[in-house]
Amino acid sequence: MDTELARTFLEIVSAGSFIRAAERLNVAQTTVSSRIRILEERIGRPLFVRNKTGASLTPAGEQFLRYAPTFLLLWERARHQVAVPAGHSTVLAVGGELSLWQPLLLDWVVWMRRSMADVALRVQVDLRRDLISQVAEGLVDIAIVYAPQHRPGLKIDLIMEEKLVLVSSSPNPGPVGGADYVYVDWGPDFALHHARTFPDASNPGLSVALGPLALDYILANGGSGYFRMRVVQKYLETGRLHLVAGMPQFSYPIYAVHSTGLDEALLNAALAGLHAVSEGEA
Repeated sequence: MDTELARTFLEIVSAGSFIRAAERLNVAQTTVSSRIRILEERIGRPLFVRNKTGASLTPAGEQFLRYAPTFLLLWERARHQVAVPAGHSTVLAVGGELSLWQPLLLDWVVWMRRSMADVALRVQVDLRRDLISQVAEGLVDIAIVYAPQHRPGLKIDLIMEEKLVLVSSSPNPGPVGGADYVYVDWGPDFALHHARTFPDASNPGLSVALGPLALDYILANGGSGYFRMRVVQKYLETGRLHLVAGMPQFSYPIYAVHSTGLDEALLNAALAGLHAVSEGEA
């Protein structure tokens, strides 16, 4: 299918009318109408209902809206793979969960640029569920995530077992759940163990869904919270943060998710580098 048809469809959905879509695309309104007519003929269903206020989707249009963005993303991925940059033998798309890009994803990218210089890289940082979907759809080759969901056609490899430790900006912190405590959402497993360990801290005053954001907050404003040991290690060494003694630590396993159809030699080399980086041996 012509990608211009899908792009025009999405532009009408975004603009709300054929007229505004034509203005955004810098084409005549008759061109927009012609593209949609061709698209509807190929699908065999009407996609829009025109009215005085613009254009609304039909049930078939609502269904096609679920697939059109993915279609365009797959096309872009295919175009990038075919158009391998000069001086490179192939392209590898890698991604990392938002809370894992620093330092693991960054260190891995640095390692690959040094050790696999003939491989061009496309790097993506996103939410866990979105990264796994992108691997399943072929948009990302390897994704680093925490607690991934199993899907047909995907393989999951354990990369490292990191620890979540309680740190504080003060050498004499208040209790877990107190006014200075920041609850960081490290996923359902952490939430379960945290609730069992600290039943009185079930409703904290500040809860943050992103580890790096919570860490920046504590460094700027003070407080305490659970963070990945590898991330806070440098702050412990410089005295900006303090490890709270006698407090439980929680497991934080990190996995690499990839498609079973990826080139085996390329996959093995990239995963070997990821393991080396995670072990501090790169």
